[in-house]
Amino acid sequence: MASRQKLLAAAARIYGESGFRGATTRRIADEAGVNEVTLFRLFGSKSALIAEAIREHAPRATEPGGLPDEPVEPENELSAWCDAQLTHLRGARSMIRKAMGEIEEHPEMAPCMSEGTQYAFRELLDYVARLPRAGDGISENEIRTAAVMLISALFGDAMGREMMPMLYPQPESDAAALYSRNFLRAIGWDTPRRRSPARGAHARQRARGTAARR
Repeated sequence: MASRQKLLAAAARIYGESGFRGATTRRIADEAGVNEVTLFRLFGSKSALIAEAIREHAPRATEPGGLPDEPVEPENELSAWCDAQLTHLRGARSMIRKAMGEIEEHPEMAPCMSEGTQYAFRELLDYVARLPRAGDGISENEIRTAAVMLISALFGDAMGREMMPMLYPQPESDAAALYSRNFLRAIGWDTPRRRSPARGAHARQRARGTAARR
């Protein structure tokens, strides 16, 4: 492994354990097996190194579980994507919690922290736009809101299940499938086995008519 990657991996581990102050350049360099001169030559400063380490752990399209260009089985595809997001977030949980706790003291970390989530949000919206049944009678704003709720549910599950397990789907292994299924329903898509799109649209129209008469 090259010195750059060793330093990024060491910075991520130590920052997740000890926070910004505890992640000294000497400690990071020692764990990476390089000297501090190399650290500063490659990254310039501790802030830049830790910011890059956080960015390095953001989800990318090339990771397993990415959404396909051509939807074939949306429920299975989105469930696999949600599972990949949860796996990544749980793996980076310690680092994310540390970064969130130190955001006021180190606001320069905010863009790095949010990069992965913003990417996931854009990837999800792009996928929804390719669904043939998505958005039937549902406004763009409603779709974006449903996407925000899904991303927030995944993040909350990964960060909070240990503390408040009763708030999240049980068993944990079913969470990704349940989140994806509810999201697809929220945007107006459902599998033909349970409900046709036409019936779903009629049901929503009836519900709106009932609400308007109240």
